[in-house]
Amino acid sequence: MKEPKFKISQRRLPHWELDGAVYFITFNTWEKLEITPEARQVVLNAWKFFDNKRYKIYCLVVMPDHVHILIQPLPKSADEFWSLSSIMHSIKSYSSKEIAKVMKHIGTVWQDERYDHIIRNDRELAEKWEYIRQNPVKAKLSSTPEEYPFFWQISN
Repeated sequence: MKEPKFKISQRRLPHWELDGAVYFITFNTWEKLEITPEARQVVLNAWKFFDNKRYKIYCLVVMPDHVHILIQPLPKSADEFWSLSSIMHSIKSYSSKEIAKVMKHIGTVWQDERYDHIIRNDRELAEKWEYIRQNPVKAKLSSTPEEYPFFWQISN
């Protein structure tokens, strides 16, 4: 069995990637741009499109000005996993173009950077999952996570 690759890169924030790892990722809209419900649906659908093809989504919420996701990149080939940067570029690029159409928005939609964190154990996975689930409730956008239309989680 091959040893997992570990990569470190940095822009403004550090980014660590480990083959096979699960990540908690947060990314924000540009200057707190509030995206409409139609635009949030675009983002949700964009993420779900490559679920179980390029990555496995555990939990996802699209808020008015940010996104939280628990994701595990999948193997791209026998010796390479899909990189977070290629996944994020694909999602941000596609969703920006589609958001421009549904919101009649001209200009930047997403901040360049993202916050990503490698999940280290089951306890941390459960904590981040619950954090994502409760995000729309805490923001008073719904009374339960399941009532929020832009929340999705893997079914057990």
